[in-house]
Amino acid sequence: MRNLPASLTGSLPLLQLLHPRRYTRAALISLAVGLALGVLTLQYAGVQRWVATAIVLVVMLPVGVLKFQEDRRLYGTTVMLLSVLLTSQGAHTIEHIVQWAQYHLLFWTMRQSNGLLSAANAEWVHFVWNWGVLLIVVALVWGGMRNFWTYILLGITVAHTFEHTYMFIRHLQVLAELRALGVTTVTAQGLPGIFGRDGWLARSVFTQGTFLCSIPGLTTANRLDVHFWWNVIEMSLLLAAGHVWLRRRLLIHN
Repeated sequence: MRNLPASLTGSLPLLQLLHPRRYTRAALISLAVGLALGVLTLQYAGVQRWVATAIVLVVMLPVGVLKFQEDRRLYGTTVMLLSVLLTSQGAHTIEHIVQWAQYHLLFWTMRQSNGLLSAANAEWVHFVWNWGVLLIVVALVWGGMRNFWTYILLGITVAHTFEHTYMFIRHLQVLAELRALGVTTVTAQGLPGIFGRDGWLARSVFTQGTFLCSIPGLTTANRLDVHFWWNVIEMSLLLAAGHVWLRRRLLIHN
């Protein structure tokens, strides 16, 4: 395990880890170029909002790759994985915050409240994404990021991934049933999972009438709110686990 250089000392090592450092100017330029291209294509090419968002992300991707490569060179693979996960999950959480704001503050319909990357709001994308997050969390634990918050994070990530796996299986089942009926124009997106309104806990004979159904939101929240809180909790635990781990490494190496 490599020693952390002086650039990661201090009380907030996570902020220093996420800082682009010598790629700051390139990151700002790529962000400006991406935003300009996104706005232009949105206004004059008539593309959808998610296409403009994707343009920004693609333009910024090369700088991100260079930054993560430098993280690996300076701090090792495990710290680089933490940096990648913080960045990607941070962006993912922002997407859920945007969806929440669209629904609760702008009063858009549930169908309209699909964030900035609506094309990514598909069951298979959620399924693949959450399995990817789980694998990276396992790799972080394997690489030495072990503390109280990490183990809670691992448990929450397993539970979150299990729910998305359940929803993906239900999605495939409903699609098969629709095809058997000759219906091919319905996507079967947005099905309930284990938690929330019409979820497994709300419908199961094993849980109906139990204390679980009396917990606020557990069997009544809509899907958008359920997954907003999943990601807020997961991101908060990731920040806590990463902060404690890096601070502990600093104390050991100092």
